[in-house]
Amino acid sequence: MGGASPPMPGYTVERMSSVDPGDVETAAAGADLSLLALPTTRRGASIVPAPRWRDWINAMEERWANRCLPLLVANESGWVLLNPVGFTARWSGEPGRSAITIDLDEDVPNPRPVESHFGYGIITWSVPYLFRTPPGFNLLARGPANWPKDGVSPLEGLVETDWSVATFTMNWKFTRPDIDVRFDPDEPFCMIVPQQRGELERFAPEIRPLSSEPQIHADAERWSRERDGLQVKKFLASYSKDFEEFRTAWEQDYFRGRTPEGHLAEEHETRRKLRPFAPPPAGDA
Repeated sequence: MGGASPPMPGYTVERMSSVDPGDVETAAAGADLSLLALPTTRRGASIVPAPRWRDWINAMEERWANRCLPLLVANESGWVLLNPVGFTARWSGEPGRSAITIDLDEDVPNPRPVESHFGYGIITWSVPYLFRTPPGFNLLARGPANWPKDGVSPLEGLVETDWSVATFTMNWKFTRPDIDVRFDPDEPFCMIVPQQRGELERFAPEIRPLSSEPQIHADAERWSRERDGLQVKKFLASYSKDFEEFRTAWEQDYFRGRTPEGHLAEEHETRRKLRPFAPPPAGDA
């Protein structure tokens, strides 16, 4: 084959690292919003901003999935509650509460932080906080984002935490019986995400032909052509040294917040920087 082709616009030849290619912040608009966690028991669970990284991704060759910015931002889009005590659980497949066994790593006083409360293969944590959000804000309680766990799946709930004085539970359901499921100490078991009430209902969804938006159509076709061209060069890199520099190339336009033509987005986030929960004032703990 002939001489090596120059790098295509929008593509960078580099290896993956733990350092983001960019770290563009979007300033938060308006005044601070309150999110209170009011402990309901002396034996609580730590709450921390959700971590950006996932072990199963970092175990991949080149940690290549860390190039997916939507995945990374979703990872840290909330706060996570950490499991207070390690345990192993098993479900026999029967519907009763006694069909689940939960073996804690250590003895803890009653009430136990996790138990079989509902039956039907459901593990239940009692969330040891009463949360309070500003008027008009709910709290979505879900499993940690992009945190797959073999044998169990998290259940989600949306709670009106701007007025309710009832605590809630976090639940994971077995997907099949007769397997041991392990939750380590300090493993995230619940992710909380404030949501403004009525925001989804304000959207007026519709489907239209891509051709009805000429500029978007043209930009999308250019992106598709450039992506296909990069994939061809990556393929050729396996057979010719002329294309060796493209072997680990990856498209970074979205990560950088720019269009295929190089125009920067007016707003672009490469990470979420959530504040940790402030501790109670001295003497109020």
